Amino acid sequence: MAEEKFKYGDISRRIIGCAFEVHNALKSGFPEVIYQRALAHEFMLQGIVAERECELPVYYKGQHIGTRRVDFMVENCICLELKAIAELDESHIAQAFGYLEAYNKEVGLLINFGSSSVQHHRLNNKKYRPLP
Repeated sequence: MAEEKFKYGDISRRIIGCAFEVHNALKSGFPEVIYQRALAHEFMLQGIVAERECELPVYYKGQHIGTRRVDFMVENCICLELKAIAELDESHIAQAFGYLEAYNKEVGLLINFGSSSVQHHRLNNKKYRPLP
């Protein structure tokens, strides 16, 4: 299966499955926070450990320069950013990559609930470097 090449592929598939479950129930049209709350509940039902509105350090050239909240940190390994817009475009994907690099996290997901079907992108930060 092609998805096996992604780091944390199993948990990524479970997260995406939860997103589809939420979207199947709520459809599109709600603000992002509604999907965030529903997804938090679905994670709990599925036994997925996820911290909502998790504050992460932001790094610039290895220097900690502040913090920003990510929508979810899932299983302490995947940064999850949510959107509730009509259509994702390249700027949303670039923004999610920028966050992943600034957080110095290796793997992320971008999920959009605003379209007629869930849109998702897996993100792999090639600039990730473990901190000492």
